[in-house]
Amino acid sequence: MRIHFIAIGGSAMHNLAIALHHKGYEISGSDDVIYEPSKSRLEALSLLPESFGWFPDKIDENLDAIVLGMHAKAGNPELLKAEELGLTIYSYPEFLYEQSKDKTRVVIGGSHGKTTITSMILHVMNYYDKDVDFMVGAQLEGFDVMVKLTEDNDFIVLEGDEYLSSALDRRPKFHLYKPNIALLSGIAWDHINVFPTFDNYVEQFKVFIDSIVKGGSITYNTEDEVLVKLVDNTENTIRKFPYKTPDHEIVDGITHLETPDGMMPLEIFGAHNLNNMMGAKWICQQMGVDEDEFFEAIAGFKGASKRLELMARGKSSAIFKDFAHSPSKVKATTEAVKAQFSDKTLIACLELHTYSSLNAEFLKEYEGALDAADVAVVFYSPHAVEIKKLDPVSKEQIEQALNRPDVIVYTDPDEFSSFVFNLEMTNTALLFMSSGDYGGLNWDKLKNLVD
Repeated sequence: MRIHFIAIGGSAMHNLAIALHHKGYEISGSDDVIYEPSKSRLEALSLLPESFGWFPDKIDENLDAIVLGMHAKAGNPELLKAEELGLTIYSYPEFLYEQSKDKTRVVIGGSHGKTTITSMILHVMNYYDKDVDFMVGAQLEGFDVMVKLTEDNDFIVLEGDEYLSSALDRRPKFHLYKPNIALLSGIAWDHINVFPTFDNYVEQFKVFIDSIVKGGSITYNTEDEVLVKLVDNTENTIRKFPYKTPDHEIVDGITHLETPDGMMPLEIFGAHNLNNMMGAKWICQQMGVDEDEFFEAIAGFKGASKRLELMARGKSSAIFKDFAHSPSKVKATTEAVKAQFSDKTLIACLELHTYSSLNAEFLKEYEGALDAADVAVVFYSPHAVEIKKLDPVSKEQIEQALNRPDVIVYTDPDEFSSFVFNLEMTNTALLFMSSGDYGGLNWDKLKNLVD
């Protein structure tokens, strides 16, 4: 088959293109800009466009399908040409469904923990050499790609994002997968540019639960009251598997999980990650892995990329980086690091980077998110606020939103960088939380900070 990708350089899109290339498809694509690591990965397989930009001449009647990325706008010249020719046009999730409609679809959804739970499941499957198809949102240890598609595998594990599918398809991605086995980790309002009210956001998860195939299952976190209510009230004829955070203890900086065979040390930490683990356990059991087998495999799981990732560690200090940016994620991550390193000073640095986090009204959702930190630091770019056409955000608004008058606020990347690299790190845990890069912080230099 000949497939053309409009906006091939995206994190998800380029991985799908690579997966189809490995499957034997003929792949072409375009984009107006492609960053690393997408650029090098596409180039290594001769899939990188010769020139950046949009070229309608690439679109012809011999193409079997177009895959349209979220980055592409409705007036994209290549898209208009494809529509003119009457070609089949898929959004990313639509195409994934087409590739998996004859498989058992396992979809991991929720406002937080999706990538971690999906990664845990794949780690366990890989540990036992159980070959499955998948789509995950982070690079995993032991995996060359983030998307794998085959003709033969029975299962496909999909990370179910609630964000929109494409410029033409305004449905949340996870509405399109029609899972046989589903998981929801929790509901915490996000993406206010698309879902302006909490009720509107919650409705998307109700639709997801109703989309589970009849006779399928929902595995869900019972510590989320809103989610429990949705699951209890669904009229869909599905099986229900509840889970919650397991008993555990921290000994000498290592988290131990209580299992039927006694306490088991783990590589990961944080109550939210242990909660994620219990969800992953139920999913793996439904995929044919017994509980004791799950615990054996998960003991070696080190975490997904950018999810509480250890950047550097010394005798008395440690530096972590986490993708957390929504209020619930920031709170959970901050509390996890403080609990794990209760004898250390925790300096938590949050970048307000997304549309939601830079919205003056939504900022109130961050109240208490950094309470566990001994030193709370916030960085944001006023230029980013302008680009997103939002009202200016002030230091006073951030103080009030967090309910921390002692919060340190930086808007200049050089000043923030100077603050970081002049820190006294003895007996300190330094935590960075963002989906951005703090205006260009030198991550490689961080290892010089630890003692």
